[in-house]
Amino acid sequence: MNESVAPLNERPLSRLTPVSFDAIELDTSLRYLVKGIVPREGLTVLWGPPKCGKSFIAFDIMMHVALGWSYRDRKVVQGPVVYVACEGGYGFKARVEAFRQLRLAEEHQTVPFYLVPTRLDLVAEHKDLISIVSRTLGGQKPVAVVLDTLNRSLTGSESSDEDMTAYVRAADSVCEAFNCAVVVVHHCGIESSRPRGHTSLTGAADAQIAVKRNAAGTIEANVEFMKDGPEGDSFAGRLESVQVGLDDDGEPITSCVVEPVDPITDFRDSSGPKLTPNQDTMLSILIEAGPGGRDVEKWNEEARDVGIGIKRKATLHDIRNGLKKKGLVHTTMGRWYVTNV
Repeated sequence: MNESVAPLNERPLSRLTPVSFDAIELDTSLRYLVKGIVPREGLTVLWGPPKCGKSFIAFDIMMHVALGWSYRDRKVVQGPVVYVACEGGYGFKARVEAFRQLRLAEEHQTVPFYLVPTRLDLVAEHKDLISIVSRTLGGQKPVAVVLDTLNRSLTGSESSDEDMTAYVRAADSVCEAFNCAVVVVHHCGIESSRPRGHTSLTGAADAQIAVKRNAAGTIEANVEFMKDGPEGDSFAGRLESVQVGLDDDGEPITSCVVEPVDPITDFRDSSGPKLTPNQDTMLSILIEAGPGGRDVEKWNEEARDVGIGIKRKATLHDIRNGLKKKGLVHTTMGRWYVTNV
């Protein structure tokens, strides 16, 4: 393996040489990948409820990094990005195509964005990941590696101190190998107030970003903390549905791109209908479906995928009717749609 990208435990011992007080100099190099949002190096946890749009936000940020575009008027450090999409490549490829069609001109140069569309056992396979990425990128190092999601890249229990500590160490190895940012996309806990699982993850994070989506479909991201920078930065967006092509049956293939929204609307302070966590998730699923809506079976299937209505079918019926009574969804010819979104 190339020594320049060797894991931490394979680095020369010279890295442990103490530096005297008089020789310590101020480091003026840039400490951000996206100023105020993602640190230049270290572990960033981007978390939120299922179907809140956190993966879309992560992808949107990383495409701006790969292209060297400022992100919401914030400076970025341009460079190659490796995105490990553990929850399936089919939908993610449509997401890439939507960005390509809406954001890039036909003559645009090659984008240094690399997709790994498969599940990953980070603890067991992080050395393989480092080796393959090094070989693929040649002499370059990625400025960011995204793991989407933690659950699909961890073999073990999110609640286990031992398993989560091993995961963090593997993520640190990737970070140290490339001197890059490692962004982990993660789900929230049952109470929706913090990332799911053992606190050793958040304790090791250099930055943490919370993502939620309100009843109107606005996605808000808030920087909850940043080790070497200010916290509290926020930005928002909405998902715009895009038809990117047709499948082999001639049916449309759709995905979404993130459209910036300003000002930010916080649904906790909104005058709109208050939603239960399950209602919020069910509504988010339908919003993500775009203008084509969803039939009941597909909507139910996606809800069960995130743990809603598994024990009692009536629960899904109750949630739909609750959203309908609040004027947020409606049904026509057997399909359900978001109202006025």
